[in-house]
Amino acid sequence: MSMTVAGIGTALPPHRIDQADAARIAWEYACETPSQERLFATLYRRAGVEGRGCVVLDRSDGPLEGRQSFYGVNPPTTLERMLRYEAEAGPLGVGACRAAFEAAGVEPGRVTHLVTVSCSGFYAPGYDIALFKQLPLRPGTARTHVGFMGCHGALNGIRAARAFVDADPDACVLLCALELCSLHHQYGWDADRIVSNALFADGAAALVALPGSRSEGRDGRGPLRVVASGSTLIDDSEDAMSWRIGDHGFRMTLSSRVPDLIGEHLRPWLEGWLAGQGRDLASIGSWAVHPGGPRILSAVAEALALPPSSLDVSQRVLADHGNMSSPTILFILDRLAREDAPRPWLALAFGPGLAVEAALID
Repeated sequence: MSMTVAGIGTALPPHRIDQADAARIAWEYACETPSQERLFATLYRRAGVEGRGCVVLDRSDGPLEGRQSFYGVNPPTTLERMLRYEAEAGPLGVGACRAAFEAAGVEPGRVTHLVTVSCSGFYAPGYDIALFKQLPLRPGTARTHVGFMGCHGALNGIRAARAFVDADPDACVLLCALELCSLHHQYGWDADRIVSNALFADGAAALVALPGSRSEGRDGRGPLRVVASGSTLIDDSEDAMSWRIGDHGFRMTLSSRVPDLIGEHLRPWLEGWLAGQGRDLASIGSWAVHPGGPRILSAVAEALALPPSSLDVSQRVLADHGNMSSPTILFILDRLAREDAPRPWLALAFGPGLAVEAALID
């Protein structure tokens, strides 16, 4: 059975910063020599990000020294970062869910299952309880959390949502993916961590899912249907991407091997998986590829021999908002829907493992 996406909603922090200003604020926590400063500026410039929303910002304009007060001479502890996550996650998630309900024309009281996704913070009871209280949801709504799976987490959440609608013809699933990556800015000189600092951002996205084709879409077009999902784990790639808890936030490792691994392994697996769905690469109308960074997008395009314009939406989302980890793929799907992009769509994302997740949407 397929799953209908009745509506998608997104939400961003109240304040944002452009990439040049972010670099000027961050360099003092990383650079010790002029040569490091030059490389630092290059890494930020090549990240493909023009601006991004961050919950650590106190304001969006004015003198740089007044933009944020969370990061100072000494890095915040993980406890301090998690307390900020606890304060900020609920309001952002509620905003995304309300936008999804508006897009779907569905009332919160109809929801039977809630699926939440996050890898950038922990507390219990979690932000799902804020959704229950503020939307509000019925107390009997079933809860499932997809945690610490990285940038492909929303596609794991979609798989869980499909299982719920397959099992219950009366199901209505609310999926919310939320990340506050700016809480994990790392100090010191390490090129891999500086790349992460230059890429990651904050955001939330939600979707409302129903069984089959029962929703006709408020704009008169046929509903979006998630018809298949797939997953593969690339052998001997555990060191290529990681996300570990440290004393001063979570530490991201993104190896330079990742584009090569994608180039070697993605196409053979994807062609086989699509064949099982009665499809091939040429049949895909639009691509929703998670923008882990410009090199990852380039590696996907090269591996699949895609025209340069195929990943324009992914590149625009990266430029406008940065890499928000798990909600980013839903931002891309929302843009494809607003632009009435040709179907079917293929969503792809990569995460620690190295794992590849895919969803076919028609």
